[in-house]
Amino acid sequence: MAHSVDKKSIPGYMMYINGGLAGMLGTCIVQPLDLVKTRMQISATTGEYKSSFDCLLRVFKNEGIFALYNGLSAGLMRQATYTTARMGFYQMEIDAYRNQFNAPPTVLASMGMGIMAGAFGAMFGNPAEVALIRMMSDNRLPPEERRNYKGVVNAFVRIAKDEGVTTLWKGCMPTVGRAMIVNMVQLASYSQLKAAFSNYFSGLSLHIAAAMMSGLLTTIASMPLDMAKTRIQQQKTAEYKGTMDVLMKVAKNEGVPSLWKGFTPYLCRLGPHTVFAFIFLEQLTQAYKHFVLGDDSESNI
Repeated sequence: MAHSVDKKSIPGYMMYINGGLAGMLGTCIVQPLDLVKTRMQISATTGEYKSSFDCLLRVFKNEGIFALYNGLSAGLMRQATYTTARMGFYQMEIDAYRNQFNAPPTVLASMGMGIMAGAFGAMFGNPAEVALIRMMSDNRLPPEERRNYKGVVNAFVRIAKDEGVTTLWKGCMPTVGRAMIVNMVQLASYSQLKAAFSNYFSGLSLHIAAAMMSGLLTTIASMPLDMAKTRIQQQKTAEYKGTMDVLMKVAKNEGVPSLWKGFTPYLCRLGPHTVFAFIFLEQLTQAYKHFVLGDDSESNI
């Protein structure tokens, strides 16, 4: 006898579409915080900004309010590639696990699925990641050194033409490494926290509570790798050889706390983005199930 869930399962392509849309909507809200985080990480050695708030004020004062959205097109492209791939892949993994074992994924299973989803998404999203970092940091360079990309497509074309196609995957290994850690913690913790909190919350409040805790845990775990990724993708000379080289040099020359430089804007960016992305994903999934499948059951994310 066939299970009803097989008749009303969400198509795989819709899992990818919903995942990408959720990430893009979240990015539109938190883009200024992502810019501040990137500027703080790049300027760590010069002490250009005293704090995240100082960075925010100076960008607003010296470059204008629209400068806070520098790199938005690249950020949206990143979500359209990286988040579409990782969220869609993870949802398909969860559905496959439930169909195979007729039970929710265990903690270890969720972590393993998060690692695979992160690596899968990062490979697709790295070109947009490179363009995003460069576009957000361009205004702080001397005028003669600025790249002045007109948009994400222009950035792709010029990078491929001037530096070679492989440059679009510059910093790919730290990006993949960071994505594996981020998704292992973020996706797995969200699934597990959602199940744990279900006895105390329901509906939207359950999604918010699980996403907030997931965002905090993810920030703590991934911050050093994010900092390494940013430095490698931004460098113009071969200052760093790889992720471990960045981590070792920063810890030695700037102190271990510098590995978490920009923690506040990163938390303020990743935390809300995690919350908004999961809320949008839950709502998009519920809407599809309700209006298309006629199913009002809770999602399995």
